Order: sequence, then structure tokens, then C-alpha cells
Amino acid sequence: MTILSLKNLSLTLNGKKILDNINIDFWEKHVHAVVGPNGAGKSTLAYTIMGLEGYRKVEGDIFFEGKSIKNLSVTERAKKGITLGWQEPARYEGLTVEKFILSSAKKMSLDEVKDSLIKVGLDPDEYTKRALDKTLSGGERKKIELASILAMRPKFVMLDEPDSGIDVASLEKIFEGIKLLREQGSTVVLITHSIAVMKKAEHAFLICGGKVVEKGRISKLLPYFENKCLPCDHKNIPD
Repeated sequence: MTILSLKNLSLTLNGKKILDNINIDFWEKHVHAVVGPNGAGKSTLAYTIMGLEGYRKVEGDIFFEGKSIKNLSVTERAKKGITLGWQEPARYEGLTVEKFILSSAKKMSLDEVKDSLIKVGLDPDEYTKRALDKTLSGGERKKIELASILAMRPKFVMLDEPDSGIDVASLEKIFEGIKLLREQGSTVVLITHSIAVMKKAEHAFLICGGKVVEKGRISKLLPYFENKCLPCDHKNIPD
């Protein structure tokens, strides 16, 4: 069953078409990957689905659970169960980890906060009362953001470059978190150019120049990483 569909979706920013007639169906309770080179439009696609400011004047449509969300604000989309994990998680001066997770948790309890931190490999006794500021490393903030998403229990979550700024040990915890999201019933979309991250998905879409140029099972897209490109009609096709 499809939970979110993009129908002939295009987006133009500053006179340049960034997304070009994209058609994608994301299946409910599956892990998908959106892959492609830097500048292909991957993050822009996530921002457009989320409805961020500056990314809502689109052509085509976005359907969530069978209904158009094209004209909904980011807050309204979030209330429907759509969320985005940032490539670079934000810092919130004066806000503790506990309050950050509770702000979006499905169950508003300290036990939920502690449980979500444990799931991503963080000691609640050490992190619950810590400030979400520059004293935390990028990897710590990445795991705390994932903990908040686990506590949120969204229907549809996009993780933008989930391996960015992460060491090997932390990456394994991120992968465990992705698995837990799926087990909780979330549809997960991994925005990535990493073969290791893509392999955690069941199905992938390759974007280049704002277009979907290939889709299918992970094995079908492996040649992209092996050859750095797949044959397509994009103007930058290699010799």
C-alpha cells in the first residue's frame, strides 16, 4: 500500500528547475532510499515533501494517505505524521535533551525519553539533563535527533544523510534506529549517496539533475556506485 505519492512534481527556485516531473510512490512500512550525486535534488525533494518555507510553490501534487497535502503548512504535515531528520541537526541553546525529546514524543513521559536514548546507544543518566548545544558532538546530536524521532513514532520519516558526521560505532546505532523505526510501523526514506546507507533500504530511487533516472531493488542500483553513474539522458552523461 502506498502511503505517500509524488505526481508530476516539479519545483523551480531562482529561475532554475530543481525537481523535474518526479513520480514516486513510497510504500507503507518500507525502508526506501533516494540516492544520487551531490546537487541532484535529493535534499530539495525532502524539503518539498516536508513543506518547508520556500519549497511549497510546486507544480504537480503530493498525496499522503490518498489526500493532497500540497497546500498544507509544515506544521499541518507534521501533525499528519510526516517528519524530517536533518543532515545537520540544530542546536537549541537553553533546551535540555529531555525537553527536546518530550516536545514531540508520542508518550509524554520520562520513561519514553530514557528508552529512546538507550535505543540509540546514549546513557540517559548522562544525557537527559544535558543542554542541546555546542558541547555535544555532531554524532551525539545526530543520535539525539534520532531518539526524538523514535519517541515521536511518525508515520513517514525522511532521514537526510543519516551517516553525515558519524563515526563507525555511532553509525551502527543509527542503523539500529532505522530498523526500529520500521518495526514501529514507520515508513522510512533515506536520503543518501552512501552505499552502506542504501543497503539498509529495500527499494531505491536514483535522482540526477532533478529527475528520477532509475528505480528498483537495491541490487539494481548498485552499478551507480560501482560506475559512479548509470546511463541516462541527462546532459552531464559521461563519455
